[in-house]
Amino acid sequence: NDGPLPSARQVSAAQAPSIAAVATWAIGDIQGCFTTLRRLTSRIRYRRGRDRLILVGDLVNRGPDSLGTLRWVRDQGDSVSTVLGNHDLHLLACHAGLREPKGRDTLLPVLEAPDVDSLCDWVASRPFLHEEGRFLVVHAGFLPGWTPARLAVAAGEAGAALRANRIGFLRSLYRLRGDPIPGDGAGMPRPSEDREAGSAVRAARILTAIRVVSDSGVPAFGFDGAPEAIPSGHRPWFEAAATPPGRVVLFGHWSALGLTLTRRAICLDSGCVWDGALTALRLDDGAIVTAPAAAGDGRSAGRRPVASRRTAG
Repeated sequence: NDGPLPSARQVSAAQAPSIAAVATWAIGDIQGCFTTLRRLTSRIRYRRGRDRLILVGDLVNRGPDSLGTLRWVRDQGDSVSTVLGNHDLHLLACHAGLREPKGRDTLLPVLEAPDVDSLCDWVASRPFLHEEGRFLVVHAGFLPGWTPARLAVAAGEAGAALRANRIGFLRSLYRLRGDPIPGDGAGMPRPSEDREAGSAVRAARILTAIRVVSDSGVPAFGFDGAPEAIPSGHRPWFEAAATPPGRVVLFGHWSALGLTLTRRAICLDSGCVWDGALTALRLDDGAIVTAPAAAGDGRSAGRRPVASRRTAG
């Protein structure tokens, strides 16, 4: 069998308890939408110690309660696994003094919390890749040609580098992005190792930021629009991915793509923070449960996630 997914199906909250007594669910980008997260976990009848949740990253930012989200996820212990997303790395960089919160950021309650150090230590210890049976969980995606083995090596190197030297790793990551780094000074020359970032830093950027690639496989990191707006000569990363039969990639990061089901890749970012919804996918049978963004969690910003997509590709 090559995938859940022609069998993936939407179920109501009333139907969710009848799916199975023990369940493993994958959940899309939360981004501080804690009220919606709690509504969703109630709908799927999640119980700590019995069920498991797999999160695709971006626990924090833009929603109103990143602090509550972080504390709750951390306190679930082994019942919840999560990968690192770009907003999670942004939180670590702000905590380290390498970045300043931006206009739409909602990270100050975390940064001013008495347990911020332990929370950020916990975030920094999360992996860039989680494997759950035949499912590969990343935040954004990976390069064409990366086999599951190559993906595991790249994610492992990125995680090890972050844990070994958090500040140095984050400084190199944001220099690679071209972002100004506080304390560098105008015109200050960068160290040679930052002119050509190491493979671990480059892997972290790919795993947390990719959406589309060119026909030659080069990421276009600046694109964040809907599929119909993809520039000529580019396509979604997962259409070019070398995902073998029997493996399925779960990812988020792309709210303008929306909930998308294909045979070998599933996008679970249904844009909760943009007044969309938070989505849970049961890994055993493809059942889908959603919770619309709670009042105060979603925010109108001139764009909304597109309708759910299902393709056979």
